[in-house]
Amino acid sequence: MSRVGCKPVAVPKGVDVQIADGELKVKGPKGFLTQNIVEGISFEVKDDLVVVNRESEVQQIRANHGLMRALLNNMVVGVSQGFTRDLEIIGVGYKAEIKGNKAVFSLGFSHQVVYPFPDGVQVSVDKNTKIRVSGVSKEAVGQAASEIRGFRPPDAYKGKGVRYAGEYVRLKAGKTAQ
Repeated sequence: MSRVGCKPVAVPKGVDVQIADGELKVKGPKGFLTQNIVEGISFEVKDDLVVVNRESEVQQIRANHGLMRALLNNMVVGVSQGFTRDLEIIGVGYKAEIKGNKAVFSLGFSHQVVYPFPDGVQVSVDKNTKIRVSGVSKEAVGQAASEIRGFRPPDAYKGKGVRYAGEYVRLKAGKTAQ
């Protein structure tokens, strides 16, 4: 039995959940999200709660039960509060700036890295080294943050590069130890 799938999802005021034609639609003050419903899963809207049900005890349907509940919860949180992911740039001369709807990174390469924002994702830069990725979709925000970090992951010897805020990078000793 899925422990996650059995919990009902609370729908805050101002958020509208609709289920139609095999699609889940969630609309709120921050935006609008849709998700295809997996076969064998059904939804019941009761007052301010949405209950996720499954049709059988087949292993794949049981796994999808928890997945669809988690996706619905992420959609509700996204359209009501939104998601953010913070990154830090560490290194001498490493910086970022916003030009239109693109972020331009100077990360020690011979060229600048230009990153166009995906749909539904906003990127802001503070003090040239603090990056905030925000949006309605948790998946899109996480993917964009991962792509930005992938331009120059933290170095194992000096720790230079792009890292998530608060990420611990374990540094290697190098060649000085004999």
